[in-house]
Amino acid sequence: MGIMTIRVAPSILACDFARLGAEVARATASGADYIHIDVMDGHFVPNITLGPMIVGHIRPYTSLPLDVHLMVDHPEVYAPAFIEAGASIVTFHVEAPGVSTRRRLQLALDNIRRLGARAGLVLKPRTPAEAVFPYLDRCAMVLVMTVEPGFGGQEFMNDMLPKLDALRREAGRRRLELDIEVDGGIDNVTASLCAAHGANVFVAGTYLFSGRGMARRIAAFHHLRTPRPT
Repeated sequence: MGIMTIRVAPSILACDFARLGAEVARATASGADYIHIDVMDGHFVPNITLGPMIVGHIRPYTSLPLDVHLMVDHPEVYAPAFIEAGASIVTFHVEAPGVSTRRRLQLALDNIRRLGARAGLVLKPRTPAEAVFPYLDRCAMVLVMTVEPGFGGQEFMNDMLPKLDALRREAGRRRLELDIEVDGGIDNVTASLCAAHGANVFVAGTYLFSGRGMARRIAAFHHLRTPRPT
């Protein structure tokens, strides 16, 4: 049984925006693997956050891949602008209205890949893992939301753990090199639970950006183990 590579993606949604460049540089120096950027349009989720311009502005402050999570109605329209601005990974919701047919969703994933970024899908808590199974061969990553998308600081939902198991089993059955990312209420305790159930990429905001212990906390994440299914 092999071990999946663990990656940590601090979410700038929780950083000090008055010092955005410095916060991105701090996360980079603390051993992060990705910088996670949450994009909300005020329609798919109630809040409005960051656009491509912000991605472009933080790109000079880190050499890490920028992991952009699109919580928007029409990801197929907006993804190219984020890639042009510097996004390395673009994930979008399988539930988004703009990709409401199988063909549209496949085209959106293919276009992200064609433009040079890694593509992935996101699942809301009420969406079953099976919703993304038809597209796994086009995905580098699947992000499982462990809170309702749109707001930071929510409590981790333990009932998302079986969804991680299902995704890891299906990826193993099909021999796919799939990263499984989790986002929402992630700290040292919940990350350990998620790793045991198949997750290997961890998004954390408040837990990492609050206080001075970011490097120590990221190092602890890196010591987690996510076994591959036999």
